[in-house]
Amino acid sequence: MQGKIIRGIAGFYYVHNGSRIYECKAKGIFRKDGIKPLVGDDVIMDVLDETTCEGNIIKILPRRSEIIRPAVANVDQALIVFAIARPEPNFNLLDRFLIMMQQKNLPCIIAFNKQDIAGDDEKEYIRKSYEDCGCKVHFISVAAGEGIEELRSELLHKTTTLAGPSGVGKSSLINELKQQIIMETGSVSEKIERGRHTTRHSELIAIDEDTYILDTPGFSSLRLFDLDKSDLKEYYGEFREYEGECRFLDCLHINEPDCRVKEAVDKGKISGLRYGNYLKLMEEIKENGKY
Repeated sequence: MQGKIIRGIAGFYYVHNGSRIYECKAKGIFRKDGIKPLVGDDVIMDVLDETTCEGNIIKILPRRSEIIRPAVANVDQALIVFAIARPEPNFNLLDRFLIMMQQKNLPCIIAFNKQDIAGDDEKEYIRKSYEDCGCKVHFISVAAGEGIEELRSELLHKTTTLAGPSGVGKSSLINELKQQIIMETGSVSEKIERGRHTTRHSELIAIDEDTYILDTPGFSSLRLFDLDKSDLKEYYGEFREYEGECRFLDCLHINEPDCRVKEAVDKGKISGLRYGNYLKLMEEIKENGKY
């Protein structure tokens, strides 16, 4: 039987096959070959007991992708959630999330929650600031049930990792997305709860058929990225249209003369908000001695 590992705890792996969750151990051959099953792995298992939902993992199917921190396999994209208000969005932090996900080669979707308490001018400002960043942008309200189905369509048949600061409604969004799927978990559900309140583990949450969200402590906090001065501009998609048009081929788009990126900012073709974040991050790189 084929399934997907949604959680691993103390040598046990919990495999979701679309309707039930099985508590499994991995065969010794994996340890012999130096292979460790990961959350997100698609696997073949032998069911030992259908009543208690127990089995053994006998084969790990080829991985489409693998992330080291946190250790997960087969993630397709990232969903970055920020609130428009309460708390006020930290756009510099948002850009850091976008850079981190690009470093992991994950396409990004941005969801701005709590749109029901934001004005039209505020939403339009955010929309214009991020519409050319290379990510799809959604405005939603979990509390009011607005934009949820449109966002769900972006997640269907994919495994999506969730990121964002605290207080923006990530947990509420997951609960809203889960409402329309019912999983027959069997007696294993209580076993999965072991340690939930003392230790956080990477976990896939099924929200539809063959559709998972990754809830993990590794993406709940942001680590500083490792970049030098020439790398940063590659993570700002708005700049790419003007690459090669500056006077200097190695232009950093800061103080150089005849810089087409700075001209585009002055003309409103590139968001001043995004460009300001770029300058702040470049200054941080300089402080870290990589300038």
